[in-house]
Amino acid sequence: MTARKILIVGGLALLVWGMGYGFWYAVFAEHQALEGMGMSLATGFAAAAQKDAAGMHAAMERYKATKYVYDRQVDIHGHWIGLAMVLLILGLAMGRVGYSEKVKTMLAAGLLAGAVAFPAGVWWQMAEHGAAPRVMAGVAAGLVIAAMGAMAMGMLRERTE
Repeated sequence: MTARKILIVGGLALLVWGMGYGFWYAVFAEHQALEGMGMSLATGFAAAAQKDAAGMHAAMERYKATKYVYDRQVDIHGHWIGLAMVLLILGLAMGRVGYSEKVKTMLAAGLLAGAVAFPAGVWWQMAEHGAAPRVMAGVAAGLVIAAMGAMAMGMLRERTE
């Protein structure tokens, strides 16, 4: 069954990718980000104690920028792995979806595309703060939701026939 293969192979690949990304981030970037956030907070508090509003504001802006990237890095890693798990589970349950093989294959391909593109859109937001990365992430998330909803309807359909 092509749809099952798409979901299981895609899910395994996405799982390896997400875990590799998380490993890279933990080893090479996370500690620096956490240190940067801590230093920004310490600098901001010291500036506030000295009644240096400009210094405090600058330090809090550095904290905000660093925290923005940190949060997205963690979200990307978690979403790729979580969506990989969804792909694997749905791949195992694909026999319960009461649609034609062509429809199941289209749903599986759409779900895989959304599962890859949604976290990639979040990743893109770190480089560009415009609308395009947010639109990409939103459309991809919508694709995941639509495909999962259609699969759920197909499972209900299969059970009632």
